[in-house]
Amino acid sequence: MNKTADVATPSDFIRDDVANDLRTGKHTRIVTRFPPEPNGYLHIGHAKSICLNFGIAHEFNGVCNIRMDDTNPTKEETEYVDSIMADVHWLVDGWADKNLGGAPLYASDYFDKFYEFALRLIEKGKAYVDDMTREETDEFRRLGCAGEKSSAAMSAPLGLVRRIDETPKGAGSAKETDDAGYGVRKSY
Repeated sequence: MNKTADVATPSDFIRDDVANDLRTGKHTRIVTRFPPEPNGYLHIGHAKSICLNFGIAHEFNGVCNIRMDDTNPTKEETEYVDSIMADVHWLVDGWADKNLGGAPLYASDYFDKFYEFALRLIEKGKAYVDDMTREETDEFRRLGCAGEKSSAAMSAPLGLVRRIDETPKGAGSAKETDDAGYGVRKSY
């Protein structure tokens, strides 16, 4: 039998949310992103993310930006950026190539904005900085509270995070301790 079945448009909670946001006017255009780390070649798991993000951009007449998550410069190479871009073009060619947002973007281009957003979140009490071990962090998350050495517990919570920005550029990964024993770290 050669019956052609009616094929329903794919649906899942992500597509449902996107459709609802467009329908209600919360958003007027769709922009998705594929954020690979340029420290190796793509694998099958990346293909799933590419299909999801480019698929949603395609289905809703949006764009999908490629944003290289270049936050570890010791492991990143131009070779990987070139390979990632070639693989993405190959995977989306013929069905979602018109939804590609253009040249890749880089997370490192936005570090200053990320820093300013972090300061605002800390000022609002929505984020904090601390110097706990992994085990201590797990325990405090379980309890739902900030640690003793967190900026949330300090009288001047922005002092700790602003000290991070004082680390001289080019100093590599730096860890210092301020007068109160709070650790600060910033990698370049």
